[in-house]
Parts: sequence; structure tokens; C-alpha cells
Amino acid sequence: MNQKRPVNLDLSKFSFPFPALVSITHRVAGVILFVGTIFLLCALDDSLESATSFAAIKNSMTTGIGSFITWGLLSALAYHFVAGIKHLVMDLGIGEELKSAQIAASLVVVISSVLIVLAGVWVWA
Repeated sequence: MNQKRPVNLDLSKFSFPFPALVSITHRVAGVILFVGTIFLLCALDDSLESATSFAAIKNSMTTGIGSFITWGLLSALAYHFVAGIKHLVMDLGIGEELKSAQIAASLVVVISSVLIVLAGVWVWA
């Protein structure tokens, strides 16, 4: 057995480059969307039972914590979409160098931030 291998890696000691953090966040947004879809499908199922249940679901989704969850899912969707386009462009061989990857990661953050703010304005308007 190799005794020089680390037994426990402490990930907090590593300094990830900015494009790697954007990529990791893209995966986290995908997990949030997956879990959120389960709740949205349950809400859809409940809303189709009757007019009363539809009104109750609509009310819960447009006030308080429901609005926050709606905004959170829209934010995850916006970020995941923009970062996914970046990954598709990189799959074509464009932007694989360090400098262009940093620019693309910055663009993902800026564009998705604008979309997230617009989603917030739409949800709470």
C-alpha cells in the first residue's frame, strides 16, 4: 500500500480557478432544478384536482415563501441555461484557453445576474 497517498483531502485548502467555480455552480444549479421539478410537478398535480386547489396553489406560489421558491427556481434555470450555453460553446473547441475561459466565466456570471434580477422583478411585480 502506498503510504504517501493522502487519506483525507480537505477541499477548503484548495484554491479553485474562477472557471472551475462557475462550472461547479452550474452543476449545483442543475441539482436545484432537478429537486425543484419534483415540487413543481406535485404542485401541478394538486392544482389540477379542482378550482379550489388551483386557487390554493396559485396563492401559495405568489405570496411569501412561494414567491421566494419561484424566484430561486427561475434563478437556477437562468444560471444553468447560460452556463450550459458556455459549455456547449467550449465543446465546439471555442474558449478552452485560460484567458478566454475566464472571460466566458465572467460573462456567465454577468448575464445570469441580469436574468436573475429580471426574474426577481417579474416574480415580485
